[in-house]
Amino acid sequence: MAKLSLLTTGGTIAMTAGRGGARLGETPPFAGMLAAALPGVEIAVTPVLARPSAGFSFADIGRIADAARAAARDSNGVVITHGTDVLEETAFALSLLTREETPIVVTGAMRLANQPSADGDANLIAAARTALSAGARGRGVLVVFDDEIHWGPLAKKRHAFRTHAFSSEPFGPLGWVREGDVRFLLTPARALPRLAWGGGAAVVAILEAGPALEPALLEKLDGVDALVLALPGGGHVNDACVPVLERLAARMPLVFASRTGAGETLGNSYGYAGGEIDLLKRGLIGAGWLDARRARVALALLLSTGASRAEIAAFFQAL
Repeated sequence: MAKLSLLTTGGTIAMTAGRGGARLGETPPFAGMLAAALPGVEIAVTPVLARPSAGFSFADIGRIADAARAAARDSNGVVITHGTDVLEETAFALSLLTREETPIVVTGAMRLANQPSADGDANLIAAARTALSAGARGRGVLVVFDDEIHWGPLAKKRHAFRTHAFSSEPFGPLGWVREGDVRFLLTPARALPRLAWGGGAAVVAILEAGPALEPALLEKLDGVDALVLALPGGGHVNDACVPVLERLAARMPLVFASRTGAGETLGNSYGYAGGEIDLLKRGLIGAGWLDARRARVALALLLSTGASRAEIAAFFQAL
């Protein structure tokens, strides 16, 4: 008999609508549904957290990773139900924190269980079928939503409320679930570097830059432990900010990502003041293909273990 570990963390998939808005109940509304949908599968349910994901800390995400690793040792597949607000950050963090052959699949819902056309049950069944499929083994963390199977490091929430909210832009899903069958067409070419959650509570900020970014704003960031800049193009910033950025980079990790949503930071194209060549020379670190959100997650995990600036730079260079 196949064994599925179901880890619950709260979120819309575990909520129902009522007076005053949605609320979490004591028992997830899908508790009995999954067993009926998957006869012959032993399902072990483990509550890990029970709240909206927008309130999760990195310590909470580390706790989810610990639970997923433990469950993977004793099951054929692991499914994590999760709120969609920061699901992409958790999926990326799990891709850094876990290395199990047992599939780990994250899913959720955009509509409450008692709303018309609720999507939670369908997403959960598709996620469970994916987690138990032989084709999912060894593919890393996956996100299953609206019958599409996304690679965890690439999955992004791209809509605030529609059911088809997740994508793997600018690429596409690894596969899909069709008539109950799990089909994979693509395989990730490489795994991410392995990281650990060390428990440190670093303050990592994100700042998106555009026209007229004021140096005075940057001067007010001295209280943070690390900074991620989401910059235009391949990593370019107002030249008036360069002296402040150089000072900040001398005292804390300062990573710059592209805000475009596709491609990666450049390293050897633009040499003007504020271009990526100039920023790298001044001690900033390029995020490669990671966007600012994922760069922030990686920085927080690295700093939680006391990583040095050289170790942080080596991580991003290895992507």
